[in-house]
Amino acid sequence: MTRRPPAWLDPLLGRLGTARAEDFTRLTGRESAVLVLLGEDPGVGPDMLVLQRAATLRNHAGQPAFPGGAADPEDADARATALREANEEVGLDPGSVTVLAELPRLWIPVSDFVVTPVLAWWHDPHPVHPREPAEVAHVARLPVAELVDPENRMRVRHPSGWTGPAFSVRGMLVWGFTAGVIDRLLELGGWARPWPRSRVVELPPVGAAPAPSAGTDAADESPVR
Repeated sequence: MTRRPPAWLDPLLGRLGTARAEDFTRLTGRESAVLVLLGEDPGVGPDMLVLQRAATLRNHAGQPAFPGGAADPEDADARATALREANEEVGLDPGSVTVLAELPRLWIPVSDFVVTPVLAWWHDPHPVHPREPAEVAHVARLPVAELVDPENRMRVRHPSGWTGPAFSVRGMLVWGFTAGVIDRLLELGGWARPWPRSRVVELPPVGAAPAPSAGTDAADESPVR
């Protein structure tokens, strides 16, 4: 027997059918987009392109991130923003990329940006490098095999008390928004492996040396192939 909810629930249930994400979370910050670029190295396997921001920046100094930034008035959409920013930051050729999907828009309170992650396939990889050293210190292709390695996974605790997923790969400690997106994509793609979620480390202060990890040194600024 199906029970009918009481009448006092009718207004709520009636409006849920047209509810938007904006009704449950603030999505009124500055529009921006990042490029979540999946490629493949024949000798290594699938990977993700990540850059490390310069330590002298006012915001997110020294933090690994996806290429991306704020939307310009000339950008047609989030895809255009993500591809333009990736070209400006690391010299990515937009013609080498196939956009696959736009992920849900996410509000980043600390910077008041509303970010659209744009998922893409790097069908024709080519060398990339920091085009503006004052903004980008390093570029790396992080192998999925290393991202899912339990030895490279942990959670970090911010001085504010916030705790979230993190990856220590190729001389980079990837945390925050970028790590959260990577964490969900690894789960959704069926690539994730069990890892010790009890492993929690304190977030190093800005300017500290990267956490130890497998792979190359993040100080190597040679073009990434």
